[in-house]
Amino acid sequence: MTYATKARTGTLDDIANDSHVFSIIAMDQRNTLRRMFTAVGLDASDDDLRTAKADVARVLTPAASGLLSDPTYGVPAITQAEALAPSCGLLIAAEPSERRSYQGEPRTHRDPDLNAQWVLDQGGDAYKFFVQMRADGPAPAAGEPDLVAETLAVCDDIIRDCRATGIPVVIENLVYARPGEDLRGQAREDAVIEAARALNDLDIDLLKLEYPGSPEGCRRLAEILDRPWAVLSAGVPFDQFTDIIQIATGEGGASGFIAGRSVWREVVSLTGQQREEFLTSVALPRLERLVDVAAHRARPWNQASRTTS
Repeated sequence: MTYATKARTGTLDDIANDSHVFSIIAMDQRNTLRRMFTAVGLDASDDDLRTAKADVARVLTPAASGLLSDPTYGVPAITQAEALAPSCGLLIAAEPSERRSYQGEPRTHRDPDLNAQWVLDQGGDAYKFFVQMRADGPAPAAGEPDLVAETLAVCDDIIRDCRATGIPVVIENLVYARPGEDLRGQAREDAVIEAARALNDLDIDLLKLEYPGSPEGCRRLAEILDRPWAVLSAGVPFDQFTDIIQIATGEGGASGFIAGRSVWREVVSLTGQQREEFLTSVALPRLERLVDVAAHRARPWNQASRTTS
């Protein structure tokens, strides 16, 4: 297929470090961030969310290769405060705020206004889209929608849009428990693996994936993936995520990490000088520790990419 002339020629190096490794801080939470404030007894305003995002970006992005942020609160606040370090790339979350479902399972859709050009217009270097897909189940019954096929079709549409615009695309997948299902242990590992297998068949620049739960699960990922992936933190405690990065990079060939709450979660209970001190003395050293682990173990993304014509 012939695509339109590209407005730019972006690559994953726009969100990677000089060694082609991803050390990305995630602060794209919206409702989740508001719930975090509520959990510590604070009724956060929109301004509170914007301030927190700008504070995190200002202190942490000098040590990060990229920042993942949202267009509702994060990008406007970070832009206004000039809080993004010049060396740090910007990923913008482009999934719609409205969530859809079918009989208790997530159903993927795309807002056509949140396209690749829209990301570029906001100063973004990469387009991030979040999906929830289970590719390990039975085929849909007659008359039921094929939720996996729908998800893959949306992702393919996004990829074509990003190719035509000249911007890298990052697809994030989280598996989920079907109604009445206990998704743990081997069943969860298999779900993560099979979703990654299905996404790997698309021309995605970078996969943002969950830790499958074990070194063996990471080795299974390494066997099926021939494109770069980064492990997400899913809000686990910092020490646990440090171990996860070591396993995901060492056993699974991950090209780095995308970490959020594991690094900065305490900011929601702090303000002013206390928040600044926490970010400088605790969150920044945490991030630097993760960066160091990835630097020594991660597989450069350009060594993991599929050769395409």
